Amino acid sequence: MIDYKIFLPSLFVILGISVPFSMYEAQSLEVLNRTFDTIVEVFSWGYIWYALILLGAGLYFSFSKYGKVVLGDPTEKPRFTLFEYSSILIAMGLGSTIMRTGLVEWSSVALDPPFGLEAQSGEALLMGNAYSMFLWSFQTFAIFVMAAPAMAYILHVRKRPLMRISEACRCIFGDRFTDGLGGKFLDLIFLVSILSGAAVTLGLGTPIVTYNLSKLFSIEVTFGLTLLVTVIWVMLFSMSAYLGIDKGIKRLSTFNMYLAGGFALFVMVAGPGVFILDYFTESVSYLITNYVNISLYTGSVDPGGTTHIQSHTIFWFAYNATWAMLHSIFAAKISQGRTIKEMILTYLFAPTLLAWIATGVLGGLSVHRQLTEAVPVFDIVQNNDQMALVPEILASLPLSTLAIIVFSIVAMVFLTTTLDSTTYTIAAYTSTKDMSKTEPSRVLRIVIAAIIAVVALALMRVGGLAPLEVVSGLMGLPIIVIQFLTIYAAKKMIDQDQAWVTNVRK
Repeated sequence: MIDYKIFLPSLFVILGISVPFSMYEAQSLEVLNRTFDTIVEVFSWGYIWYALILLGAGLYFSFSKYGKVVLGDPTEKPRFTLFEYSSILIAMGLGSTIMRTGLVEWSSVALDPPFGLEAQSGEALLMGNAYSMFLWSFQTFAIFVMAAPAMAYILHVRKRPLMRISEACRCIFGDRFTDGLGGKFLDLIFLVSILSGAAVTLGLGTPIVTYNLSKLFSIEVTFGLTLLVTVIWVMLFSMSAYLGIDKGIKRLSTFNMYLAGGFALFVMVAGPGVFILDYFTESVSYLITNYVNISLYTGSVDPGGTTHIQSHTIFWFAYNATWAMLHSIFAAKISQGRTIKEMILTYLFAPTLLAWIATGVLGGLSVHRQLTEAVPVFDIVQNNDQMALVPEILASLPLSTLAIIVFSIVAMVFLTTTLDSTTYTIAAYTSTKDMSKTEPSRVLRIVIAAIIAVVALALMRVGGLAPLEVVSGLMGLPIIVIQFLTIYAAKKMIDQDQAWVTNVRK
């Protein structure tokens, strides 16, 4: 049922990292943050060009002869409708993080703006929301999708039984490397980065709900409350993963699109709808005008030192890199019947569109509360308590109790759809069954969900999430190399088979 040769070593590596870091959290964080700061200082340009190169590769694959290659039998219809397909990719690509960044990310930029802007000025406010949109834009989703062509090709066209990075790279390194220690090493890197990233995501996503519950019932945020929310979450994404893509993940993803749309409409009607539309319009204009500047910003001649945008962009791309292979493998699994062009462009545009709308609505509400002094946004952020800002802003709406409840449900379902996809993908990756013909074992999906939950709860209990978060970001470095290998592998396999002639729609 499960390949213990790659699963158990990856689990031991995570425990080997987490336990000592948790025991010596302060010292670990100091070393890890110093390491990360060094990377930001020395290699910030590299992460920037990495994201742009992947975006260029995505456009090349989409609009060249490779784009028309069908991932599967050209005579069969795609497995999902375009709306279902987009909803699943959106839920997987965004998760609950969009709820937090949409509300609060702009404030960090407005307090520490780039390009010599005056802090807390009107231009800084626009730059803040534009940057929040930039985070959920084309470079991010290019990072997520560009290993998918190779993974989808080996699964749906070449019908290889194992849906693994090592299999995708077989055409580069040959059978001896792939079936030996080299292939195991590639698969180990993937599993370590994803299992640690999933534990961090569950741990960091929980406060989005616990802080709202604390505000709603006037109770303190304790480990007991965190444990209760986490257990409910684990039950939800375990059930969804158990039901599979069609009965669980697809239905939950499409339901959340309607729920999120209803919440956005409520904010527009009950909140400052006109201001939100105006501010959203200016934010989009500011983003389009400054897109190249933000994309290539390194602060090389900034006399004020490293700004929030410089350091956070690098961390964002590095952290996204750790999730890149997971997103690509899941996208590959659900893209049967789609062309390479359809797969890449859907992942580039569908999550971007929804993220910009969400950021416009949530960011507009938050900025309006700061401008009208209904909520002291900057004071709360400067006290290093961004999560406490979320319920304060929601409480300023009419029917505040309903707003907090619906927001929490949307955030919970978003994280559920991210983690059920993660659980399903890890189960498929470690399964010994033929993934081109079947689904991963339901029992295995539950086991993976339980492992993620136990690791997350253990680290939250001893305070070890922060070091693991930085480690997850650092894990992006080897993943970047693997991504470029899979891009080359996709091109090589398609060229070998001349699939742009033999595997296209008539």
